[in-house]
Amino acid sequence: MTGSKGRRVGVLCAAVAVAAALAGCGSSDSGNGTTVTVFAAASLKQVFTELGAEFEAAHPDTEVAFSFAGSSDLASQLNQGAPADVFASADTANMDKVVRGGRITEQPRPFATNVLTMVTPPGNPKNIATLADMGLPGVRAVVCAPQVPCGAATKKVTATAQVSLNPVSEESAVTDVLAKVTSGEADAGLVYVTDAAGAGDKVTTVAFPESASAVNTYPIAAVADSAHADLAREFEELVIGPQGRAALSKAGFGAP
Repeated sequence: MTGSKGRRVGVLCAAVAVAAALAGCGSSDSGNGTTVTVFAAASLKQVFTELGAEFEAAHPDTEVAFSFAGSSDLASQLNQGAPADVFASADTANMDKVVRGGRITEQPRPFATNVLTMVTPPGNPKNIATLADMGLPGVRAVVCAPQVPCGAATKKVTATAQVSLNPVSEESAVTDVLAKVTSGEADAGLVYVTDAAGAGDKVTTVAFPESASAVNTYPIAAVADSAHADLAREFEELVIGPQGRAALSKAGFGAP
């Protein structure tokens, strides 16, 4: 994106155990206005960055700072006290962890769905045609770790297909799986259809029918102790509303 006002994209609170790091991160009022911090699943990076620019355009004195990572990592950070205003998870399980931890007290609202697909380097050099092919000898398969939403979905689809993949690595975010494939470090990976679409001609996408057995629902909620509760809820409404729905649909996300 261009024209943003110095949006900080990345993991803002990676070292949540360090009190000093926590103190310097999250919602703030700077000399130029207010910063609203949004913790969001890695698979939302492209579409949320676009929505953040729209939100800033409608709120000239407000900057949206994103922390994109695996939902399980973000949930852990929030439950350890990392300051934030909004949390958007790639599944309900990790959102529920934050609700149980007391950082979110409102009812989270679903705003999108997503399913997995297979991706290979361009041209599909290993001729991957089925989910079982990812488990063949000589195929370097990469998936998400079990605690990550895309990893939980992977476990479900492989159980449905009754296949074993024996991956060479398990990543903490779906974007890391995609990066392994686009860099040539892996012959195939399981990612969300939205990540595959966003990668364009950097990958070849191979659909598989078992993906329908694991549909991830994405919920969003304002953090209870947000320093900017009104703005947090306005960002939540943007995501839930017509603008957000249109952007999510364009990116390939399904309706909740």
